[in-house]
Amino acid sequence: MTNEMKLEFDSRSANEAFARVTVASFMTQLNPTLEEVSDVKTAVSEAVTNAIIHGYENHVNKVQIYAGIEGRTLHLEISDRGVGIPDVKKAMEPLYTTRPELERSGMGFSFMEAFMDEVQVESEPGKGTIVRMKKIIGRGRELWTTQSL
Repeated sequence: MTNEMKLEFDSRSANEAFARVTVASFMTQLNPTLEEVSDVKTAVSEAVTNAIIHGYENHVNKVQIYAGIEGRTLHLEISDRGVGIPDVKKAMEPLYTTRPELERSGMGFSFMEAFMDEVQVESEPGKGTIVRMKKIIGRGRELWTTQSL
C-alpha cells in the first residue's frame, strides 16, 4: 500500500455520512471521477449501515474502516464485532433481509457488488463481519483519452 488510513466510530446512524465523506476525501488522491466517488460512497454507506442495523442491531458499539491505496486500486474494509452472519451466501442474495419490519430492501450487498470491482464478506456468528471491497480508479480512462485525441 502506498497510503492507508484507519477510522473507528460509534455505530450510530448519524455517523454513516461521516464515514462516506471520509472515504471519499481519502480517495481524492487517485483523481477519481464524480461517478467513481459516488460509487464508493454508496458502497461504504451500505456496508456501514449493515454494521449498524444488522451487526449491532442498533446498539452502540464500534465500526472500523480501513482504506488503502495500491497503485490505482482503492482497498476498503468495513468491520464490526457484532452478531455476525450465519449464512453469508444467503445474506448476499438480492432482496434478502433479516429486518423486514424496518422496511429494509435487502439490496445492500447487491449495491456493493454493483458499484465496486470486488466484494468479499467474511463473518462468524457472535464475532462480527468484515466487508472487503476494491475499486480500480480510472479504469478505461486511458483508452478514452487516447481515442479522443
